[in-house]
Amino acid sequence: MKKLFLDTNIVLDLLAHRMPFYTETAKLFSLADMKKIKLSISALCLADANYILSRQNPESEVRKILRKFKVLVNVLPLDDKITDLALNSEFKDFEDAIQYFTAIENDQDLIITRNQPDFKESKIPVMTPGEFIKTIKK
Repeated sequence: MKKLFLDTNIVLDLLAHRMPFYTETAKLFSLADMKKIKLSISALCLADANYILSRQNPESEVRKILRKFKVLVNVLPLDDKITDLALNSEFKDFEDAIQYFTAIENDQDLIITRNQPDFKESKIPVMTPGEFIKTIKK
């Protein structure tokens, strides 16, 4: 089973129903629900999603959304090693560095994001949701 690491933008596309990105992202989560793929996120991603969603929704509603969401993903830890790797990396964006090293340190097969240029030096494949879904259909 493929292990896909989701960048924060993908999680927000799903949880905030951001169009036109929601449709392809929802297909990924359907595949996970059918146990065809395993989806993981960083602990930072969950905190970021909570913060962003709370700016537009009551906190109680956001917690309800995140509890339902958590059933579909594995939350990977953010630890001292990942933080050091991110701080000492060539990534311009610290959050992207944390995401990348969380994926690497947890043996993820690929990263799913809409911001592929942010991961141009990645040692593992980086795809959009649509690109990955096309590989499943082949």
